[in-house]
Amino acid sequence: MRPSLESYQHVASGKVRELYAVDDETLLMVSSDRISAYDHILSTPIPDKGRVLTAMTFFWFDALGVPNHLAGGPSDERIPADLVGRSMVVRRLPMLPVECVARGYLTGSGLLDYQASGAVCGIALPDGLGEASQLPEPIFTPASKADLGDHDENIDYDTVVGKVGADVADAARAATLEIYSRGAELAAERGIILADTKFEFGTAADGTLVLADEVMTPDSSRYWDAQTYRPGEVQPSFDKQIVRNWLNGPDSGWDRRADGPPPPLPADIAERTRARYIEAYERISGLSFADWPEGEQ
Repeated sequence: MRPSLESYQHVASGKVRELYAVDDETLLMVSSDRISAYDHILSTPIPDKGRVLTAMTFFWFDALGVPNHLAGGPSDERIPADLVGRSMVVRRLPMLPVECVARGYLTGSGLLDYQASGAVCGIALPDGLGEASQLPEPIFTPASKADLGDHDENIDYDTVVGKVGADVADAARAATLEIYSRGAELAAERGIILADTKFEFGTAADGTLVLADEVMTPDSSRYWDAQTYRPGEVQPSFDKQIVRNWLNGPDSGWDRRADGPPPPLPADIAERTRARYIEAYERISGLSFADWPEGEQ
């Protein structure tokens, strides 16, 4: 008989995930249906979002074949029955205190840095680049880990060295770019551009890096449709862009510059966002989301 969630000690909360202690060596990582935008957790959940993130992470762990923190999947009896499909049992690991980001295209905070300085995280880039420009080669653009509700801030490589040491920093940069390149190649075969992505790494007892947390999900990555890709324009993304667009539009009545939280999402916006997440999973994995396990209701 599977345990109840109440039998585990709650360890930590994130914007989307909850962590519980299974034992001294493993944790239960639960992906909720929460969605965040502009550093706010919205009051409206996106149905099945946590299952999509979990399914995508399992797909990439299997496809990449690199050392990861996974210790148990949907069939693991340590996962409560109602949380099957949105949970995984993972090894406890010391985590690197930086977000490991790879960029193959220029957008978001990377574009803002480039426009201000001609560089991203201290890496000088050619003149004349703009929104959604493909970079000459993928670059490692790490970020600090911010507290819940705060922005991650881009940092340069020397700052990473100061935090983790030269050997670990070099290994993290190499692993980030290697995994990104492999992911981008597979996505391209499916007609999808992996513009950028963010990884988390832990360290094993022997000091080697272990891929952890979510991997190349729509929450941690920018995926664009290759058929509609147009440099110089903001690209439609397989993520929460539908939510951002609604919040920024006149119908929401929300002012980002004010202190108030975003309003609840209309049902059609939540459903369209759900469909976009599922489309990303199915196009990239080649699998049907309907076949992914779902917990007992």
